[in-house]
Amino acid sequence: MAKFIDLTKEQIDELAFTEKELEELERARNMSITFEEDCPETTPEKAVKFRRVNPPR
Repeated sequence: MAKFIDLTKEQIDELAFTEKELEELERARNMSITFEEDCPETTPEKAVKFRRVNPPR
């Protein structure tokens, strides 16, 4: 993993979002969350029933 301070100016510019990506992120930020029939919102009662697949050791 590289440190940010070790990157060249060109590498830093490549990491920046394009104008199109920024517009897409803004549009997504303004959209509301929609739950589908086959994927309903998880309620606190349903969340209690979930178990971790890989429990902490």
